[in-house]
Amino acid sequence: MTLQYVGLNDINGSLVVLDHVKDASYDEMVELTLQDGSARSGRIVEIDGERAVIQVFEGTNTLSLKNTKTRLLGHPMELPVSMEILGRVFNGAGKPIDGLGDIYATESKDINGLPLNPVSRVYPRNYINTGISSIDALTTLIRGQKLPIFSGSGLPHNQLAVQIVKQAQIADSDQGFAVVFAAMGVTHDVSNYFRKSFEEAGIMDHVVMFLNLANDPIIERILTPRCALTAAEYLAFQHDMHVLVIYTDVTSYCEAVREFSSSKGEIPARKGYPGYLYSDLASLYERAGIAKGAKGSVTQIPILTMPNNDITHPVPDLTGYITEGQITLDPELSQLGIFPPVNVLPSLSRLMKDGIGEGYTRGDHQDLANQLFAAYAHVQDVKALTSVIGEDELSETDKKFMTFGRLFEQHFLNQGSDTNRSINETLDLGWTLLSVLPRNALDRVDDQLLDQYYDHQKAVNLFGLKEDFVIRELQEAVK
Repeated sequence: MTLQYVGLNDINGSLVVLDHVKDASYDEMVELTLQDGSARSGRIVEIDGERAVIQVFEGTNTLSLKNTKTRLLGHPMELPVSMEILGRVFNGAGKPIDGLGDIYATESKDINGLPLNPVSRVYPRNYINTGISSIDALTTLIRGQKLPIFSGSGLPHNQLAVQIVKQAQIADSDQGFAVVFAAMGVTHDVSNYFRKSFEEAGIMDHVVMFLNLANDPIIERILTPRCALTAAEYLAFQHDMHVLVIYTDVTSYCEAVREFSSSKGEIPARKGYPGYLYSDLASLYERAGIAKGAKGSVTQIPILTMPNNDITHPVPDLTGYITEGQITLDPELSQLGIFPPVNVLPSLSRLMKDGIGEGYTRGDHQDLANQLFAAYAHVQDVKALTSVIGEDELSETDKKFMTFGRLFEQHFLNQGSDTNRSINETLDLGWTLLSVLPRNALDRVDDQLLDQYYDHQKAVNLFGLKEDFVIRELQEAVK
């Protein structure tokens, strides 16, 4: 027997309060029927004895305290799923908005997911190729990893997200690969940009999109990443696919959580965010991984904008504690016209060492990455010295490092939004750039690798270095 409650006790913004509710559950879905017969959806967000606080998805306009009828549905919010979700576009609450009608669902999944027993987790191995050299070579994305992108206001993180969706692939051609893309709190033009880009690239057949617009209810924004991750888990663990989940912008999501928390009268913590923001973000990020016995995997790239480029802001700060590294975008590189403007020195992929090398990428990958990091870090030291004494006073070796730094930014970091490099092309380019430097300056790789990959003349020819640079190199080689 289903009970129906007539009337409401209070209406406060998007929240309504219902008294004398029996056997209600947290996160349980409810249906509210208005006086004109129309229905709205909501979910229980707080329970105090027999008093239930309900968040109404479509807002509380025209709701009546006396005539509104409320029915508890007895289950949390669920997402209808089947293989038909591939190629479809949904709103933040999982309803189709592409004009193709409802999907034929084989089952419905709780959007909160099921907790994955740590004992049943498999350590992430192997990699996902993004076609972007700065990521693939230096902050490699490993299957089952959660690797956020830290961006800032005005930086091209949307373009980077589109490029990753268009180019991402796995080495195993016999296994399915899919991308779940979720946008939270975006404007209409950004939403249209995402849809148009994927459609023009002809990749929609393996993409699932969830779009939450800036004028949509905040409760829908809170549901969006959970719907996206539920779709990803279904494809990964029931259809053995490797799924890459990209969602932007996590900061918009956290601001929705803050607004929602404030509307409930909860005590705020740092910068007004609720004290449970850490566990809330963890409930999203920890849904990445590989389960024992499963052939598929869920990999996450959450994108967040740092207010005022402040990495100590609560959102990037808490994200850094939960995830396994970060890819940091740099405003100075962006101003130089470099795309993607990835600052490789503060960027990090903690699981990279276990998913690269022989059998995954190439045997020289780790040594090359170490040497590129060391060389580019020395470039920053030389730049600091140059600001004091001037470039003319630098040693010949330091001048070559400055040349390497410019070439590294122009040719390795800056590859444009349409260039898709294979892992071999990326690694070969890295060795060619290192060959600009004197061989004795490359102290992070052994002689065997240098004998195989170091080719100074090739670097000179490729980058069109000046003749006096070549002469000095030949003189040093003779000595």
